[in-house]
Amino acid sequence: MTVMPSGSGTLLPFGRPLTVNDLARLPDDGHRYELLDGTLLVTPAPGWPHQEVVGALYRQLHAACPAGLRVLIAPFAVRLGRHTELQPDVLVARYADLTPRNLPVAPVLAVEVRSPSTALVDLNLKRAAYEREGVAAYWIVDPERPSVTVLELDGEHYAETARAAGEEVLEVNAPFPVRLVPAGLRRGLQPD
Repeated sequence: MTVMPSGSGTLLPFGRPLTVNDLARLPDDGHRYELLDGTLLVTPAPGWPHQEVVGALYRQLHAACPAGLRVLIAPFAVRLGRHTELQPDVLVARYADLTPRNLPVAPVLAVEVRSPSTALVDLNLKRAAYEREGVAAYWIVDPERPSVTVLELDGEHYAETARAAGEEVLEVNAPFPVRLVPAGLRRGLQPD
């Protein structure tokens, strides 16, 4: 097997799909390293608007979360096989499925807060992976034009079941009842 250096000097195998074991050797350098079907995805540390929306969404989901489920934020690994390990921005998992290091099964909800650098991956590649792996619900949040799109599995494929933008109210029942306003997720970006 040949190896190739990553930008940090860590050697990665070349000529074969990467595995979660390869991923574990990468440095903790502020980048998010994910694997999708053996392909390395690298994204820079998110900016303030992204993190503000993630935090606001986490607080609202956490407040509504029933016993038996947990809400977590990235970085936390969702290991969907030997060649796929993703880190949704926010996820909801069954308490019983969690390990101290990762979630080794599909979460009940994966949320990606898109940015210009991740939009195509979030809207296409991750959507397809979550769908294939049986993630019951996938939300895509756009922090720039505040909106939340809710996709739920309808058989083997996602169907859009709800969408709200701006000051519209989004009410969902799965994975548990919650009510939110997309524009409200950005309120922390404004001065008090």
